[in-house]
Amino acid sequence: MAAVAKRRKIASRGKSISARRKVRRVAERRPRIEPLDLRAVPGPETVVRRVLPNGIITLVRENFLSPSVVVLGSLWVGGLDESDEKAGLSALTSTCLMRGTAKRTFHQIYDLLESAGATLSFGAGMHTTSFYARCLAEDLPLVLELAAEGLRIPIFPQDQFERLRGEYLTHLTIREQDTGERAHMAFAELAYAGHPYAHDEEGNSKTVQGISRKDLQEFHAKQYGPRGMILTVAGAVHSAKATHLVENFFGDWKNLAQTERAPLPPAPRAAEKMEKYISLPGKSQADLILGTPGPARASPEYLSAMIGNNILGVFGMYGRIGDAVREAEGLAYYSMSTLSGGLGPGPWMVVAGVNPHNVPRAVELIEREIARFTSAKVSRSELADSQASIIGRMPLQLESNEGVAGSLMNIEIFNLGLDYYQRFPDLIRAVTAEQILETGRHYLQPGKMALAVAGPPKEERTTNAAGGNRPD
Repeated sequence: MAAVAKRRKIASRGKSISARRKVRRVAERRPRIEPLDLRAVPGPETVVRRVLPNGIITLVRENFLSPSVVVLGSLWVGGLDESDEKAGLSALTSTCLMRGTAKRTFHQIYDLLESAGATLSFGAGMHTTSFYARCLAEDLPLVLELAAEGLRIPIFPQDQFERLRGEYLTHLTIREQDTGERAHMAFAELAYAGHPYAHDEEGNSKTVQGISRKDLQEFHAKQYGPRGMILTVAGAVHSAKATHLVENFFGDWKNLAQTERAPLPPAPRAAEKMEKYISLPGKSQADLILGTPGPARASPEYLSAMIGNNILGVFGMYGRIGDAVREAEGLAYYSMSTLSGGLGPGPWMVVAGVNPHNVPRAVELIEREIARFTSAKVSRSELADSQASIIGRMPLQLESNEGVAGSLMNIEIFNLGLDYYQRFPDLIRAVTAEQILETGRHYLQPGKMALAVAGPPKEERTTNAAGGNRPD
């Protein structure tokens, strides 16, 4: 018997050695992943930063592998600068900037852009008004000149204003019947009650109807100016030339009437679960949002929150949330978690689109996954996979001029430092499972979150559920 046992032990050892050799051979056949070349990432050596006398900050990165140039601009004016009674004013003002200036009509502006094959557009958010431009390098002077005219000397023609307001009112009418949009609006009211983030910067039919051309003129005169403006350029242009062009078109811009915005107050913290259901007759889907105010982008907790959110509801097929709600039980058309991480305490939330009949079960599963996320550390493999995914995506995000210009804007607007993307891989690798757990427990507290749902009225939900649970 001893001899038989010995032979079995030797055979088992042989199998173990063979298995190890097989694993080693498989590993050797895998393509070798080269380490990230940090010289290809924007940094102090390749980015030129200048501050003009009037306060405008420019960041330029040359790239002569492409004939195009991308310009991003950001001004410190947005929905936070309008009243609740005039909600939508900032958005309307930004949309109307290119509808006519003191030098050119709407048609002349767009004829010039079209003949050059260039793009120039403006838009407003809660904190900032931004613009995006893309053109061939030789057309950069034209595009910057048109951008400067739109920002500095718009005239808001009455006919163009009326047309845009009509289009905007149509957009708001459609928005009122969108379950996803209504859920987001209700969530902001619950999670940010008494905070400026509860303000709906898009407005509604009543507020937009009350906005006049004079309101746009006065808003522009008081809020638009060079203070806080950032302009990033990436593409086939020498940094000295790009900086000179910006100074030529924006360097003498002054606005002594430009108002100073008050700092944001801390985000509210819920003492209990808050719920709101928006009934929209005729809808077959319900959209739900469960979440809470999260960390700002500049917060020391942001990176641990970002990696944790990636594990919770982004990585692979939308992380743990996607596995539990959509893959395992087939309850959702989509289910994921999102982390805003902007200039203020943007939301950290789970969103899902489900059959209205399945809302209670979907919420139960989401809350279960949040409770699991905040009660135990993420696994070693989850953390490693998520870190590798985030680090691996970075070069892809920086391979285009748009990506580079956007990264430069992030560097400046969030005060990250010119070497941020060079330090980024090490910053991500340094985040621990303990930090993720601590951050999750701080922000995601089950039983103290806001739940907003928009879908069909109660009497319609039973009919909608007749088709079964799993979405097709």
